[in-house]
Amino acid sequence: MPTDGNRPSSEVRSGLTIVAALLAMVGPFSIDTYLPSFPDIEREFGVGRLLLSQSLGVYLVAFAASSLFWGALADRIGRRRVILAGLSIYALASASCALSSSGSMFLLARMAQGLSASGGFIGGRAMIRDAHDAVAAHRAMARVMLMFALAPAVAPVLGGWLHDYFGWRSVFVFLTLLGSSLILITVALDETLSPAQRQSFRPLAVLRVYLATLRSREFLALVFALGFGFGGLFLYIAGAPTVIYDFLGWGADDFGWQFIPMVTGMVLGAFVSGKLARFWPVRRTIQFGLGLMAAAVAMNLSGVASEMTNPVAIIGPVVLYTIGIAIVMPAISVLAIDCFPHNRGAATSMQGFVQMLINAAVASLLVPLLQVERSFFVSGQAALLLLAILFWIRYRRSFPIMPKGA
Repeated sequence: MPTDGNRPSSEVRSGLTIVAALLAMVGPFSIDTYLPSFPDIEREFGVGRLLLSQSLGVYLVAFAASSLFWGALADRIGRRRVILAGLSIYALASASCALSSSGSMFLLARMAQGLSASGGFIGGRAMIRDAHDAVAAHRAMARVMLMFALAPAVAPVLGGWLHDYFGWRSVFVFLTLLGSSLILITVALDETLSPAQRQSFRPLAVLRVYLATLRSREFLALVFALGFGFGGLFLYIAGAPTVIYDFLGWGADDFGWQFIPMVTGMVLGAFVSGKLARFWPVRRTIQFGLGLMAAAVAMNLSGVASEMTNPVAIIGPVVLYTIGIAIVMPAISVLAIDCFPHNRGAATSMQGFVQMLINAAVASLLVPLLQVERSFFVSGQAALLLLAILFWIRYRRSFPIMPKGA
């Protein structure tokens, strides 16, 4: 069993990186693949856009809440078992979505998807940190993002194709097959958590660990900085039907025009983040990424002020923002996990909990509130980025000395 002093070979670490990336892709596929099907699902179940948007919010809230359970369990029984359990439930939940006969049944199945999908996400990220030192983990997380970034581009395009040829239910048949395939891949993995590193799963012990994360100003500043920063991008992901159908006047087959450039930016940013890990201190990398995000928001505000409505003016700034957040995410994630080196599963869970809770608020509250006008969307992104920068400044001022090895 690998420990911090006896890490697996480079070949095994590369394999873990690939598996962690595939597990991370489950989330974007669950969120983005059915976006082109919104109008047909609304018609079949007789519901409005607001209620269907809640199916996204329900998924994200369930994902956030369950991540706390999966993380503590991963610190007790190991990463591999948690991943397998989560994927098994996810495959069943996806099949239930495909077989739903009412809007309420569909919402319940989406909740079950969220409750289970977080298991693989948490387990995969914890595996990455188990198997690498701090700098190598930053680079591995960047590689995970390089592969993970393909999902938001492929998902809506694939979803639109499945929708057009086989109907919206085929989207969830695909997700069922995806979960089942990942179970077969995970079975071949070795456990990365040694017996000596396993933590108690007693409720009081778990509660103490999570209370410790909530008392850590360093940890909270990092996870809120990342959560709000990503929220500025997620506003455009969750609001893609509004951007495509309302702001640009396009159709179900046109989601790729938004998501492919965004994913290109995600891939580029993740690649740059991995390269910068070799040469720059991690804090400089984060500040560079935040600077790009600020420039993107400035471009977006300028486009609204000048009433530019062409696709480049609407999508271009989002691509630049995506590059910035892709540079920031691997670096902040490793810093946050390293705040609790003996409870990496729990730290990853709390980070995921905050991230998904913010995403859920964006999807359920901000998107319906801001979708009336493009200027509202841009202002919402600016506000979320400002919060991210304020939390980063708080972290820098409270912890001016860089943690050893980070």
